[in-house]
Amino acid sequence: MASIAPPTARQSSPTAATPMAFAQAIVQAYQARAMDPARVLEQAQITPTQLRDSDARISSGQLEALSAAAMRELDDEALGWFSRRLPWGSYGMLARASLSAPTLGLALARWCRHHALLTDDILLQLQVEGEHARLVISERRDLGRLREFCLVTTLRNALGVSSWFVDSRLPVLAAEFPFAAPPHAGAYAVLFSGPTRFDAHQAAVHFDARYLALPVTRDETAMHQMLQHALPLIVHQYRRDRLLLQRVRQLLAAAPEAAHNAGTLAARLHVSTRTLHRQLQEEGSSLQALKDEVRQRRATELLLRSPQAIKQVAQAVGFASEKSFMRAFRGWTGQSPADFRRQSRG
Repeated sequence: MASIAPPTARQSSPTAATPMAFAQAIVQAYQARAMDPARVLEQAQITPTQLRDSDARISSGQLEALSAAAMRELDDEALGWFSRRLPWGSYGMLARASLSAPTLGLALARWCRHHALLTDDILLQLQVEGEHARLVISERRDLGRLREFCLVTTLRNALGVSSWFVDSRLPVLAAEFPFAAPPHAGAYAVLFSGPTRFDAHQAAVHFDARYLALPVTRDETAMHQMLQHALPLIVHQYRRDRLLLQRVRQLLAAAPEAAHNAGTLAARLHVSTRTLHRQLQEEGSSLQALKDEVRQRRATELLLRSPQAIKQVAQAVGFASEKSFMRAFRGWTGQSPADFRRQSRG
């Protein structure tokens, strides 16, 4: 089930963006067991010359094929990371144990707890503080040359199965790793949506804790189908972000006076402007509608609870002129700002 190919693999062209270092790590697992990886490399269409080139890149599909074949041939879903093998089906067992949870928070907590039953080499924990959540890995032994591959894949597996449970993208706000930036550090921008920091204290990914309240939407039938082809789960690009609308509202409300546009908002949400518009449309909304909603709410609060002049209220909610604000407010409420204030106070 382990795979760390980029998240756009199945929905886009097979761009060669995955570091060859990850394929080399799988080969190391073969070398540790005195086995020949030639067959699985051939299946993944990776030549010996390509394998030796540490600067080379392969596509997500190639790494997916290599991982799937190697896990079965080695009968180890951990691909040599841990001091004992994880036989084929180990991560499927974790997924089944989490399936009955009502929410993602409980499902992910079970995933972490049961992961500790598979190996003592690392400890995966879910930590929540207010609206901030993070998945953290504590290392309990020296993971050696497979350290990077192990830490990155363990976190991406947890994120992948979480996205599958709730059928939603789970945007990473930041990723951290306790090693120096590798030569292929640029690939981390593809592996994780948020910024990546190296030389950190622990390996961790940070995300919005509100996703933990989302209900688990999958059933046993879906689980059975997923486990027939578990690897694509990790690279699946979920079109829908079930909290995107709330996250846009939050950004707009944090600075209602700012001239927000799709480009700046999309960059902060780590999506393309096209994706932002499409997903808002799928939720039955639009960026302009959300901006009007936030502006109206803020303007109403100021008119009711502050002595600010109409012109000041207009500026506070992002209008360049009092006249344009008055026109918009009348469209929202059917009244002028002055009439609204006077009638509400009366």
